[in-house]
Amino acid sequence: MSKHYRRATFLLSTPGIRQAPPDEGAEVAFAGRSNAGKSSAINTITGINALCRTSKTPGRTQHLVFFTLDESHRLVDLPGYGYAKVTEQMRREWQRHLAEYLERRESLKGLVLVMDIRHPLKEYDRQMLEWCRHVQLPTHILLTKSDKLKRGAAMNTLQAVKAELKTLGIHASVQIFSSLKHVGLEEAHAILDTWLGYSGTESE
Repeated sequence: MSKHYRRATFLLSTPGIRQAPPDEGAEVAFAGRSNAGKSSAINTITGINALCRTSKTPGRTQHLVFFTLDESHRLVDLPGYGYAKVTEQMRREWQRHLAEYLERRESLKGLVLVMDIRHPLKEYDRQMLEWCRHVQLPTHILLTKSDKLKRGAAMNTLQAVKAELKTLGIHASVQIFSSLKHVGLEEAHAILDTWLGYSGTESE
């Protein structure tokens, strides 16, 4: 694992970009439906089990949560979406903040979209992909919880998602991932390294 991710520490939590860290350097954001395994994926990628609090209550993360890797690089945990136990007004407000962040944040270099491999490309996933296409933001999809499927079934889902993205005209890279088994960890690190400018730097 690149040493950079093990240095991740909580920086701040904010409802919108106006209170976010200075818009400089480079950052990668993580988005996904509630219960898709986003917090666990971030914990696995950084190698820090308690970095993101995981919860069985969907929609617990209602802010933009920034983690610093070093003085000029960050990871960002975006609000989980698709939760049922919130008002429509609150849902619209969170979506407005998400759209504002994706459209205006100059330091945002890419988005990791987390989907449960058993339930990929739901309505909110498609909306997020459309936002990313609109702002021409590089996107990488983690099909999480791959340990819940046999290898053949997981690969079939991977190919099906790639085919549907092609049909939709959406350019996004896709991989299978398991936080439990650490499947796909090196591939995920390679994407982040490229976006954050860590490629070719020292790793351990």
